[in-house]
Amino acid sequence: MSEPITLNVGGKLYTTSLSTLTSFPDSMLGAMFSGKIPTKKDSQGNCFIDRDGKIFRYILNFLRTSHLDLPEDFQEMGLLRREVDFYQIQPLIEALQEKEVELSKAEKNAMLNITLDQKTQTVHFTVREAPQIYSLSSSNMEVFSAHIFSTSCLFLKLLGSKLYYCFNGNLSSISSYLKDPNHLTLDWVASVEGLPEEEYTRQNLKRLWVVPDNKQINSFQVFVEEVLKIAMSDGFCIDSAHPHTSDFMNNKIIRLIRYK
Repeated sequence: MSEPITLNVGGKLYTTSLSTLTSFPDSMLGAMFSGKIPTKKDSQGNCFIDRDGKIFRYILNFLRTSHLDLPEDFQEMGLLRREVDFYQIQPLIEALQEKEVELSKAEKNAMLNITLDQKTQTVHFTVREAPQIYSLSSSNMEVFSAHIFSTSCLFLKLLGSKLYYCFNGNLSSISSYLKDPNHLTLDWVASVEGLPEEEYTRQNLKRLWVVPDNKQINSFQVFVEEVLKIAMSDGFCIDSAHPHTSDFMNNKIIRLIRYK
């Protein structure tokens, strides 16, 4: 065994050996710790790598065991993929690809259920008619809510990459609102004619867009059409047994299934 080395990876400390770090000479770590690429030091003299410290544990364990071991509820495949790409450990790249294929096959059978709700509320706002002249106005606004459940975590991530909130003049992916890998709740409003743009921000009103089509979702009909398009491209089909036809046509419940 070589002398232990302490690494500071993104603020997290790991202790390992030089032989472990150079076990794959053609990798980024192999180049760094064989002297081909200069290494940085932190204030304590530890080798510093400006990458994600939490994910590095899986990289280091692979160097030790040549096995990619992930917890069953692991939810950071995208981040792990980027880190693996940085370290360029070829056997690890191949192991990750095999793991992703395995997860994709495991999620082949899936169910998607969406419950929709819609209400009308009155919004009050001021309209600037001239310098220092304002008038109070009001209008009815359609408010939408969609409660989405899917047994496929990957599908919800796909949905999150297509739907975006518009708020404060910016578009943000709904993926950032995906706190539970199987559940997602969307709340948004339709655009109101005459409502100044700054009022949406002031009243905390989000609108919903489909990207990259750059289409605003102003009705449940458009929402259902877009979700069906995304779901069917991912292998889902309409469940003929549930829900009742009237509920589906009235945009109350959407249930789709996917078989192997």
